[in-house]
Amino acid sequence: MIDEILQEFLMESRESLDQLDRELVALEGDPRNNARLASIFRAVHTIKGTAGFFQFAKLESVAHVGENLLSRLRDGVIVLETTRTSVLLAMVDAIRVLLSQIEISEAEGEGEYGALIEALTHTLTDETLSQAAALLSGDKPAPAVPPALPQPFVKLPSTPPASVAPPAPAAGMRSASPKPHTSLNAAPKAALVAAPTAAHAADKRAAEPAHEPEAASTERTNVDPRIRVDVRLLDRLMNLVGELVLARNQLLQHASGSADTALVSTCQGLNLITTELQEGVMKTRMQPIENVWNRFPRVVRDLSQLCGKQVRLEMEGGTTELDKTIIEAIGDPLTHLVRNSIDHGIEAPEKRAAAGKAAVGTLRLRAFHEGGRVNIEISDDGHGIDAERVKARALERGLITSERARALSESEVYALLFLAGFSTAEKVSNISGRGVGLDVVKSNIERLGGSVDIDSEPGRGTTFRIRIPLTLAIIPALVIGSAGERFAIPQVNLVELVRIDIEQARTLIERIHGVPVYRLRGNLLALVELANVLELRQGDQPRDLNMIVLQADDRQFGLLVDDIFDTEEIVVKPLGRELKSLHTYAGATIMGDGRVALILDVAGLAERAGVGNAERRIARDSAAQRERRDVPVSVEQLLLFRSGSSMRMAIPLSAVARLEEFARSRVELVGGEEVVQYRGEILPLVHLSELFGQPRGENDMLQVLVHASGERNVGFVVESIEDVIQQEIVSSRRGGRPGTLGSAVIQGKVTEILDAAAVRGLLGG
Repeated sequence: MIDEILQEFLMESRESLDQLDRELVALEGDPRNNARLASIFRAVHTIKGTAGFFQFAKLESVAHVGENLLSRLRDGVIVLETTRTSVLLAMVDAIRVLLSQIEISEAEGEGEYGALIEALTHTLTDETLSQAAALLSGDKPAPAVPPALPQPFVKLPSTPPASVAPPAPAAGMRSASPKPHTSLNAAPKAALVAAPTAAHAADKRAAEPAHEPEAASTERTNVDPRIRVDVRLLDRLMNLVGELVLARNQLLQHASGSADTALVSTCQGLNLITTELQEGVMKTRMQPIENVWNRFPRVVRDLSQLCGKQVRLEMEGGTTELDKTIIEAIGDPLTHLVRNSIDHGIEAPEKRAAAGKAAVGTLRLRAFHEGGRVNIEISDDGHGIDAERVKARALERGLITSERARALSESEVYALLFLAGFSTAEKVSNISGRGVGLDVVKSNIERLGGSVDIDSEPGRGTTFRIRIPLTLAIIPALVIGSAGERFAIPQVNLVELVRIDIEQARTLIERIHGVPVYRLRGNLLALVELANVLELRQGDQPRDLNMIVLQADDRQFGLLVDDIFDTEEIVVKPLGRELKSLHTYAGATIMGDGRVALILDVAGLAERAGVGNAERRIARDSAAQRERRDVPVSVEQLLLFRSGSSMRMAIPLSAVARLEEFARSRVELVGGEEVVQYRGEILPLVHLSELFGQPRGENDMLQVLVHASGERNVGFVVESIEDVIQQEIVSSRRGGRPGTLGSAVIQGKVTEILDAAAVRGLLGG
């Protein structure tokens, strides 16, 4: 029985410590908040009393001196300020270390806490406060999560016992040590309240608010709806629900072609119940993201003080829920990003003042659901990312070539920050400079089936955006077939599906350095034949192609498959030990017919197919060709259209205000000019086919590009609108016929570029 009570004490004490981290940081900003101060006092008081009951002398003595300090603060004898807050936080860290040692060995370990107790004692009066500050000024490690041990105060044994587990748990998170329970009820057990000695019980009665008997009576009549549930039981239930989903899928497949209406009706009912049960069990595993965020007020406070910066933390959407497994996995990546924003993003107060900003920087955490996934944003209002500096540092470290640097877009430059070994820090410190951090963030997030992107504006700040699934156990996936085998692709990696017939394949698929590429809206996509990569079939067969555009890390590629079946929810089964070294697969699932389908790991598939090397060769070749041609290069967003039956043209998208469709019956003649009534004005129409000597189309509906210039709009009538592309124009001919800017090679074909302003000039307006 004592073991069970001790376990409850450890769990509830950790919950109290997590709360203390947040409450102390908040109290520092509002030291006159008596309610918060009383809550902190009660938490430390309870830990001290229960430690005395278990005869943990070190834990009791540390908490006792902290309780004395909190008592004087509560009575208004002294006022909370930075030094007292820091010492109290050091006390919280020491208690956390002691609890971790107790959980490992049921003993307090060999740590020495005399210096901490001395510092806490010095803070009891204003006269000796400077001595506590002197103790705090010793060389302390950079704040981290899990929190670093307060070195001036705690001395751990030089040779830890062989059974010692990993360090103390992170602030705001539960211990990484094996614990069978997850807390759904933070209320202390009555046995723990009644356990301390009579002297402690008297202290406790003095600390509690008046009318305690009435409060106790109220507690007895109001039953707490929350319970503690063994995590292993939840995991077992989740596995069973996964098996039920598989059985449901098999039944639905067999019943789909059955003429037995009773069977079909029963299967539909089972489908409904299974879906609701699945959602219910998943909800029991869901936890709010604030369980992770609760650590960050402490981290931000300590790190901003270490960096000499002033940072205000804002958190929004803390009630957004994720699966317990994901909650546990995203703590470290988010901590890296928070540290990065404070160290690299937000400027020192004097630099912010010089830039016309408030001295206090803002770090904002935001979480929200969107499209069945969770979006997390970590944004700061700092100086932003200098793209040229990033490129220069990547060149200096040999991570990219000079040709590649010239071809990089802004988003590709930001992606360099995630490369292993990359850092923009000028020198190595306790906080940064070793090139470890963002690469770990990216790999950890992608391991969860998520993605991370950067958006930055120089002088305004930087935002990291993370998108992760709600759960990893049951995911939506696209089922595909290749060489008679079936595979599943997580829907998170899908960009789009493209059907390419044989004729298109002959003209649109090119080979660069032996690599097949497809030009999709002006972008070259490396193509990967799934059957060839997996060695299921060798050689390309002439046929219509099914291309799945996939996102792997920061690049896209096209996966060619034989069949595309459907999307469905699949239960992810881990691979056996013998197959874990195959990075092409992320797991397996059982389909409705009982057969096993492997789940493709898109990043691993891209790596095995050599997509990254192919992209670099293509980029180098394109850059070399441009240099040899010595032709001006421009990247423009163009609208492709046909004027007449055969003339292919393009117009800069910036010149098009709107795309409209008008029935021919709406066209009126005014002074020999065709017009339509449009948004309260008269819109003149210009048939481009007639302007360029082509026969006019006879469609019942007119496709119109509305061009705005000044206060008057003009509508250009075209035969059809084909596509919008972002095109790098590498070959152009200036001085074309009137009404055009010239011609360019677009998607392998010569295309005239319409000059909207010149056309209006030809028409006299």
